[in-house]
Amino acid sequence: MASQGSEGLEEQLEEPEDTLRVSPAEEMPVEGPPALEEPEQEPLLLPWDRFSSWLHCICVVGFDLELGQAVEVLYYICYLSFPDSNSGCLGDTQFCFRFRQAAGSKSSLGCFLDHFDRDAPVCLKRDQGYYYGYVYFRQVRDKTLKRGYFQKSLVLISKLPYVTFFHSLLKLIAPEYFEKQEPFLEAACNDIDRWPTPCPGKILTLPIMGVVMKLRIPTCYDKPGTSQLVQCFHPVFFHIQMLWELVLLSEALVVMAPSPAESSDTVLALVSCISPLRYCSDFRPYFTIHDSEFKEYTTRTQAPPSVILGVTNPFFAKTLQHWPHIIRIGDMKQAGEMAKQMKVKKLKNLKTLDSKPGVYTAYKPFLNKDEDIIKQLQKGVQQKRPSAAQNAILRRYFLELTQSFIIPLERYVASLMPLQKSISPWKSPPQLRPFNQEEFMKTLEKAGPQLTSRLKGDWIGLYRQFLRSPNFDGWFRNRRKEMMQKLEALHLEALCEEDLQLRIQKHTEVETVDLVLKLKEKLTQAKKDQLPVKPGTLPKLQAHIESIILTLPEDLQGILHKPDCA
Repeated sequence: MASQGSEGLEEQLEEPEDTLRVSPAEEMPVEGPPALEEPEQEPLLLPWDRFSSWLHCICVVGFDLELGQAVEVLYYICYLSFPDSNSGCLGDTQFCFRFRQAAGSKSSLGCFLDHFDRDAPVCLKRDQGYYYGYVYFRQVRDKTLKRGYFQKSLVLISKLPYVTFFHSLLKLIAPEYFEKQEPFLEAACNDIDRWPTPCPGKILTLPIMGVVMKLRIPTCYDKPGTSQLVQCFHPVFFHIQMLWELVLLSEALVVMAPSPAESSDTVLALVSCISPLRYCSDFRPYFTIHDSEFKEYTTRTQAPPSVILGVTNPFFAKTLQHWPHIIRIGDMKQAGEMAKQMKVKKLKNLKTLDSKPGVYTAYKPFLNKDEDIIKQLQKGVQQKRPSAAQNAILRRYFLELTQSFIIPLERYVASLMPLQKSISPWKSPPQLRPFNQEEFMKTLEKAGPQLTSRLKGDWIGLYRQFLRSPNFDGWFRNRRKEMMQKLEALHLEALCEEDLQLRIQKHTEVETVDLVLKLKEKLTQAKKDQLPVKPGTLPKLQAHIESIILTLPEDLQGILHKPDCA
């Protein structure tokens, strides 16, 4: 297989030409430090554990004339795996969807995979409460069948948001499966169960049915990448800045598209446009009337939820007409030239799915429109600039806009950390100062986004709205957790620098045992949380614990050396 790849924004990482990279939306090659080769051996895993680290299951969905969509190999995901009847998708179609994990269900490999998730970019971390479904749908004429058509989908269900990779994998195995049926699929599953676990930063060799795929999962230390946005935003170039604001603020947004592929591509592009900030609300690349959240998301008895929906059924034009922001996407295959850009339309003008492409909303952006980026993109279309170059321009624009917005927040949150000199090894780590909205707002006058962005407008209003959004809540929770772990790490390092032998000379035997138990508990928790301590800190703490235990009577030593004694 000739693996996919595309140029980054700057210099290209020197890797084998056939190395595939992954992203949450189309291609997102990411430059960074030289990739590490995968280790020859990994910790021994149980049968199917390696398969489970990549996929939850594989479904085969066929169309039954009596029942409609029916899962043939594993029950679930029926309606999301087929395009709506109006889509008219002849031939092969690929798209993806996303759905909630059942309450109470847990992955047996959760803790094991958290270790690999740590170094992944936020947009490529596993979704704890959701699964992704990657679909390869085939519809061709077949006179031997009652319905007159062969209709079947092969679906990969995974926790991993590796859209490009799983679509590439499906291109390899789905056509073969449709010809050779279940024995082929069983052999493919056995191949996947021999793959190394998905570890960011390493070049992974993935053999599948006689073909070798090479994959590098980006790390959080890489330069941001270049996911394909131009095609998805083609009909609404004039409104890209407004769309960025709507996604940033977690506004309720619906994308109406002619096919599941265009629906899922557009939703994923929207979610990724605020990268490296993680979109923390729900999003559904392809949503149908049969989805379990249909009533929840379409009710008129309460305000629309903070979610981005991608739909294709004309029924939604009426059902979601009360939503505040609607994007109508035309057929991207026919978008060869720059579409005529229309003004933002009123929602009452959207009556059917046949309405003209555009953005239907009453939203007034906080920031002034950036005419330069629009002219630059228009000029690229007129001059037939390569899609990769157009995409790099748009991706860089979104990246710089998001970074300009988030840097003042990062700077302020960093100031909430206590001074290192306030950390005492014999006291609990100091607490972070609370986030004070008005205090933060005052910092914007001298250290706001105007330092890095040329855009004018109501930045203060945008920040106030953002601070009330799920995206801020998710971002701050994550930053707070990271800073708390940093404080714990600094506390451990300070503890390791103490002369503990001298300390215990003043302790009673009971106090010494209590100290050992507390140190063992801190060591266990530090390993579990993967605290960012200096190299050698944890072994040094372990040595301290051992030396203290040796000062105690033998009967206590035996008790304290037990693994569960913490």
